Amino acid sequence: METVERRLPGDPVAFVRACVRERRILWTYHVNMRLEGRFVARQPILDAVDSYELVESYPHDKYLPSYLFLARPLGDAIHVLFAADVEGDNVRVVTAYRPSADEWMDDLKTRRVSR
Repeated sequence: METVERRLPGDPVAFVRACVRERRILWTYHVNMRLEGRFVARQPILDAVDSYELVESYPHDKYLPSYLFLARPLGDAIHVLFAADVEGDNVRVVTAYRPSADEWMDDLKTRRVSR
């Protein structure tokens, strides 16, 4: 079986922010189906690019390395999972949701420990 080397962005935050600012962004089928039901709009995700904070990294995710970000559009808080396509020089929005206080600590970047 052939092993394919994944290209990871050297600085995931800078890579994701640059792709979003320059609109090198693809919206997956999954996120398109979920956004409406979660009352999360695309524009606030795009507008909050300067607030993006890296929460978790998944370099071995199924298709592409992915990164969970906290975005803070206009006082709101949204988690956005971006897949980084370094070779294609774009990002894909995989999912977006409002973090739950049941799962996340007050900083919205630390998962609560399961009891």
